Amino acid sequence: MKPYKPIFLLFIIIVFNQSCERDDICTDDTTPRLLIEFFDITEQDVLKNVPRLSVYDVDADPDDVNTNFIVNNSNVNAIALPLRFENEGELTTTEYILERDSNLRLDDDPNTTSNMDTIRITYTPEFQFVSRACGFKSVFNNISIEVLTDDDNWILLTNFSNNLTELNVEDETTTHINIFH
Repeated sequence: MKPYKPIFLLFIIIVFNQSCERDDICTDDTTPRLLIEFFDITEQDVLKNVPRLSVYDVDADPDDVNTNFIVNNSNVNAIALPLRFENEGELTTTEYILERDSNLRLDDDPNTTSNMDTIRITYTPEFQFVSRACGFKSVFNNISIEVLTDDDNWILLTNFSNNLTELNVEDETTTHINIFH
């Protein structure tokens, strides 16, 4: 029976070694957000902060203090917006309200107001397998952006960064959309 002990031990080691996997940690391979930078309309290569910007989903109530803001009353020249992904391959739309001078709306003075513009982002989500530990991520294909017009738009122009004619969002390494104001 002695010769079977080393074989049995080797068998046990092989079985345990095959059942173990290295730990996968999800870091950068997650669903990307849409990266937007704001530029000066008169000097289109110069980044320009949007004063007191608040960004929230169009379905959110801007007067509700418990609204989950993407950005809340910040002076920023760039934002990252999450996009909805429900059904792969189906045309999907996400709308956001971008409110400039958002704290002015909360004043009691009727002469001070904020300016709200709504952007509509249309795209087709696609699910991509990342790994067993991370599962799937979504990428967004054929993106288009539209500013819904009103009487007083502060967003004057939008385009894809890097002079692209078609936009697919697969990662967060570069800016996707430029907004001029």
